[in-house]
Amino acid sequence: MSLSFDLVPGTQRTSPEKLTQILADPGFVKHFSDHMAVASWSEAEGWHDSRIENYRALTMAPGSAVLHYAQEIFEGLKAYRHADGSLWLFRPEMNARRLNKSADRLNLPQLDEEDFLTSVHKLIRIDEAWVPSGDEMSYYLRPFMFADEEFIGVRSTKSASYMVIGGAAGPYLSDALTPVDIWLTTDYSRTGDAGTGAAKCGGNYASSLVAQREGATHGCSQVLFTDAATHEWIEELGGMNFFVVTADRQIITPPTSGTILEGITRDSILALAPGFGLTVHERPLSVDELVTRTRSGEIVEAFACGTAAVVSGIGNLKYRDGDQVSTLSFTSGVGEATRELRQALVDIQWGRRADIYGWMQEVR
Repeated sequence: MSLSFDLVPGTQRTSPEKLTQILADPGFVKHFSDHMAVASWSEAEGWHDSRIENYRALTMAPGSAVLHYAQEIFEGLKAYRHADGSLWLFRPEMNARRLNKSADRLNLPQLDEEDFLTSVHKLIRIDEAWVPSGDEMSYYLRPFMFADEEFIGVRSTKSASYMVIGGAAGPYLSDALTPVDIWLTTDYSRTGDAGTGAAKCGGNYASSLVAQREGATHGCSQVLFTDAATHEWIEELGGMNFFVVTADRQIITPPTSGTILEGITRDSILALAPGFGLTVHERPLSVDELVTRTRSGEIVEAFACGTAAVVSGIGNLKYRDGDQVSTLSFTSGVGEATRELRQALVDIQWGRRADIYGWMQEVR
């Protein structure tokens, strides 16, 4: 039976005056919108009690499983307001499928794809006043699922909650066309073989924070991880996939082998690249190759991509070289291929470019 996610009567809304103030300078989801989608699951009943209710603080027992054993997953996607006022989502079915892939890895219940889409569409429609219309503005949605059974013991939960929250979002980075500096760590790992790297779960992000702190001491805002076994192979950033571009228009990204998240933005970049004369290579990329070919001038651009930042150019890559810190420098500013791919993607998302791939889904 499909979940309806109907609005609970009597919910409240932010005043038009207050909302105008928020949308004038939303930051990146500094304020959550008025409502949230909620559904419950139990081993006995399956999914039930779906609804849209006011955004509120959760009441959770201290013994809830998620607080002790981290059985939780999440997604991230955006809604876009086009010039004619219509509202659109970018490949939301991919988020639904990835949520279920993550659920399978964390042994949480599967959520029907149509139920996922219904929860997202209905929340946007109910809170559509929160979807901004400015350049690079969007409404960011965070679907998530967690074990809420109260018990102490290492086993799969017998009850879970699914929720969707959201809020107005400006650019994730203050200037998307200013390249960032990245720290390449060989001291810490994001995940390991047969681990949770391909799942979107909070533990992966928590494990990246100590390396991010290390990078910050070297003036870097993000961290690029290597494989856990040898630290010889490039994987991904703490929250984004990694690409390099060569002088002869080859684009290289490590394969999603089970330790790397299958990014939806990543997949879209790979589809767009041939249209700009870029030859795509999904293959292992070693640290040695990255260093050698960048120093020789063969690799000229590097960028990271993800839902929040879309595409972010990388200016410098810093890493520990023995007792010293060395720096690889890429194209000054944002490189040509990086700029082309980012512009094409955001133009599709905001309805300024023909969507020949059928990626956009109008909010119903």
